[in-house]
Amino acid sequence: MPIKFKVSKEKILDGLQRVQNVVSTRTTLPILSNALLQAGTEGLSLTTTDLDVGVRCSVEAEVSKAGATTLPARKLFTILKEMPAAEVEVEVDEKNAAAFRGGNSFYKIMGLPEDEFPPFPKAAAAKALKLDQAALREMLKKSAYAVSNDETRYVLNGVYMSFKADKLTIVATDGRRLALVEHEMEVPKGSESEFILPTKAVGELQRLLGEKGDVTMAVGENQIIFTMEGTTLVSKLIEGTYPNFRQVIPTEAKERISVEREILLAAVHRAAILASEKTQSIKLNFNKNTLTITAVTPEVGEAKETLAINYKGKEIAIAFNPQYLMDPLRNLDADEVFIELTDELSPGVIKINQPFLYVLMPMRLA
Repeated sequence: MPIKFKVSKEKILDGLQRVQNVVSTRTTLPILSNALLQAGTEGLSLTTTDLDVGVRCSVEAEVSKAGATTLPARKLFTILKEMPAAEVEVEVDEKNAAAFRGGNSFYKIMGLPEDEFPPFPKAAAAKALKLDQAALREMLKKSAYAVSNDETRYVLNGVYMSFKADKLTIVATDGRRLALVEHEMEVPKGSESEFILPTKAVGELQRLLGEKGDVTMAVGENQIIFTMEGTTLVSKLIEGTYPNFRQVIPTEAKERISVEREILLAAVHRAAILASEKTQSIKLNFNKNTLTITAVTPEVGEAKETLAINYKGKEIAIAFNPQYLMDPLRNLDADEVFIELTDELSPGVIKINQPFLYVLMPMRLA
């Protein structure tokens, strides 16, 4: 379908940057490497999909001939980025050959017809929910790192989201650790829902969510549609039942220790240099007003960090995977974290002065 439009290079590049992440470089279907361009009275819309996740965004453009085509997304981005002009003229003929003119540059690339492109889902009579974009982005940052990459446990290959009792609860776990974060929000009657959002969609969402404005969520049977300022993200949901995560959260702890987050993160990071590649563990020893962090690899050497802390309880030694311990410390922004412990065999819990907790299984002390 022939189309013709003029667009600012900056705006179309920004639009492509929002959608092109979904495009797979290794796909058996050539059409999935392409972006769908639809030019009409509203301007230009760009869409990409990998059949599980789809992103669409609108771009201001001066359209003189309305129509649609699909063009190789990555190639399109590279060409536009290199064009020297601030404004680009695009003309596509009925054979889906697209000509780009800007300044002294001219490019022509071959596309595929729009009817080969998978249909983009529309929000059916779904449950609608609304949330502040920055709040959702912050919640995902605090939790998504704990998602499992083990494909045999597919229900854990995403974050669990529950909209109930006027709050949103987000949980991620891989069986060895669990991150949980909550946020109070209005959940309209009849809009209560719970679902598992796949990892790829979580990554896209974190990229697309902005600092201000709302995100609207339309939850359907097996898919969800997120809409935020001119951009729409559609994703399939993971089918299956999320495990009962409440039962792994320790109800009470013997000791609660306050530590400065950045100081603890830096000390664990330094000690981890000498954690054995095989065991991947560091030992934390809580003594009167002192925390000692050690890593020992017999053939290689050892590392020891000593921190002054406010601690009056009994001596506890516990071992953790240093990467798992650093993940929440990196993704939280609180100055102070609280470590709750019972003994060397019970899970440790990290908390902050907000509705967040992180449960971490200990490792066997060598």
